[in-house]
Amino acid sequence: MFASCTDPSTLSGFPWLACYLTTGKHLAFYFSFLVVLALLVLAAPAALAMGLGAALARRSRIGPLRWVAGLYTSMVRGVPDVIFFLFVPIALDQAIEWTRHKLLCPDVTEPIRRGNDFVVCAQAKLPLSSADAWVHDVYGFLLALIAYALVFGAFAANVLDGALKAVPKGQLEAAQAIGMSPGQVLRRVHVPQMWLYALPGLSNLWQILIKATPLLFLLGIEDVVYWARELGGAKTQIFAYPHPDWRAWYFGGLMLFYLLLTWISQRGYERMMTRLARGQKVAGA
Repeated sequence: MFASCTDPSTLSGFPWLACYLTTGKHLAFYFSFLVVLALLVLAAPAALAMGLGAALARRSRIGPLRWVAGLYTSMVRGVPDVIFFLFVPIALDQAIEWTRHKLLCPDVTEPIRRGNDFVVCAQAKLPLSSADAWVHDVYGFLLALIAYALVFGAFAANVLDGALKAVPKGQLEAAQAIGMSPGQVLRRVHVPQMWLYALPGLSNLWQILIKATPLLFLLGIEDVVYWARELGGAKTQIFAYPHPDWRAWYFGGLMLFYLLLTWISQRGYERMMTRLARGQKVAGA
């Protein structure tokens, strides 16, 4: 990055370290922390929305809706998370490309499944081979985001379903007694009141989501784990910045990052719990 870094072999001490820590790969390493934070910021509300939808569907009077919601939560909770993290992006990617192949290349008669290969026409590939590298990165990230939302949405559904059941029935009956419709009771009383009961479980789920972000590495995304392993491994003299095995330092830095993230999350949880409980205390006074 700096003009003095053009010949690393002439550097030593702090100048060498400064140049080493500002290489293009290290900048990608620093950017990968933002990727992790972006996943958390986007996956949490997506999983919460899916969980709330599934929890409400499990209480629906429509039988098929209850069955689908029950199957979804039971299936996801009964299968190891890593299998879903690996299966969903692959299955979703192939489903999209299969559909595009049928729409864009109707004249192609060769089968898509050819032994172990999945072959579609060039126009059906997503992203297109001519797309920029960042498009491929964003597409892979979106597939991973959907996988995280599906997995953690199932666990959130169980937490929210239990919280809905924990709301005192007297409050719901009182709302009905003053003329509220079932929809109004749900929106104005049931769902707002259930958050106090749901927050402890959702807090634990958030911490688990944080600890699951290193699985991005398994999905082929260049996350913090990928770069820590890549940069920390021993580098011989053929590299511009040769060094011994420094993976312990890199992974130690990741450990501190995740500990700080969980500490901040815990403080945020305590503030939200205090805020929600304040209204409950007044109501119960």
